[in-house]
Amino acid sequence: MASIRPFRALRPVPEVAARVSSVPYDVVSADEARALAAGNPLSFLHVTRSEIDLPPDTGPYADQVYAQAARNFEALKRAAPLVLEPEPAVYFYRLRVGAQEQTGLAACYSLDEYERDLIKKHERTRREKEDDRTRHIVELRAQTGVVFLTYRASADVDEVAKRVCGQPPLYDFTADDGVTHTIWRAERAETHALAAAFSRVPALYIADGHHRAASAARARATLKAGGPETGGFDSMLAVAFPDNQVSILPYNRVVKDLAGSSPDAFLAAANAKLPVRDGTPVPGRKGEASMYLGGRWYALDLKAAGAAGTDRIGSLDVSILQRVVIEDLLKIADVRTDARLDFVGGARGTAELETLVDGGRAAVAFSMYAVTVDDLMAIADAGGIMPPKSTWFEPKLRDGLLVHLI
Repeated sequence: MASIRPFRALRPVPEVAARVSSVPYDVVSADEARALAAGNPLSFLHVTRSEIDLPPDTGPYADQVYAQAARNFEALKRAAPLVLEPEPAVYFYRLRVGAQEQTGLAACYSLDEYERDLIKKHERTRREKEDDRTRHIVELRAQTGVVFLTYRASADVDEVAKRVCGQPPLYDFTADDGVTHTIWRAERAETHALAAAFSRVPALYIADGHHRAASAARARATLKAGGPETGGFDSMLAVAFPDNQVSILPYNRVVKDLAGSSPDAFLAAANAKLPVRDGTPVPGRKGEASMYLGGRWYALDLKAAGAAGTDRIGSLDVSILQRVVIEDLLKIADVRTDARLDFVGGARGTAELETLVDGGRAAVAFSMYAVTVDDLMAIADAGGIMPPKSTWFEPKLRDGLLVHLI
């Protein structure tokens, strides 16, 4: 079962919601965040990426970053203003871009269920990123980042969503990236119906936000250790979308050098491992990856290399590419920490891969075919962990529209 809990949201008044809302803190660099927030003192990036208001050489985990975030948060509460709901509630949050539309339930979800793996994971986290968001939550006494969950679609939840979303929304605006964000507040009777419907949902799955979820759990433990006077909480802020509505884009890879090989030698070595032919920027099917090298696109036949083992993880395209090319040919032993390897979200497109290689910031790039939601759920159900950066969910939720104070 899955439990949901209403919460008293801290949120902007409708007139400034579009200006306050920001992209998630972890999808942009400090320079990109600084550019996005330029000229907009209400941008929530001043809270989630507060280093943009400090000297450019300030480290992202420096003490002053968290102190600045707390100051900016308090200032934004007054300037926007941000208002605290008088009563706990849950919300429906719709994302719409082009033909893609998905509606999820924004609520607080149980950290006990997260720690007991009833909220299932498919990705490992990195300690320094957990440390960062844990401290951010504790310093601000607020969850400002939203976890993106998915679940197997429920007709009962869909029926309540249809009723609630037929009413006038709290917010309805289109952001600069073309994504329309619409939020409705559910009334008490509908909240009860949703709680009953979610109690029949067998499991929730983290789609995006493993670090935010892990940090919420760690922040709870940190505050509990401080004693009753520090306060406490037992849930994390998340939006849960039905699996038949969410969309996964590929998570592409770039490598800074060819481990001492020339482009011709590397191409020959790759062709000896698996068939290589002229290709296009986007792979045409599962079992194929596109490679950009020396100003040309090639198609790699990953199926010819065979799966790594018999489990579903080993048959993923990202797993085969990692084993045959990233590890064997490019000599990257730890894909989670090696600075030679970087990941590029599918929303940035394959032109970004060409720019990185043509500009000399990478030697080779790989454009992947997207993993499916069914893959993610099956692997998580089996207790498996996918290779790092296997999935890129798009469109993304905005920070700053719903904040959970703790």
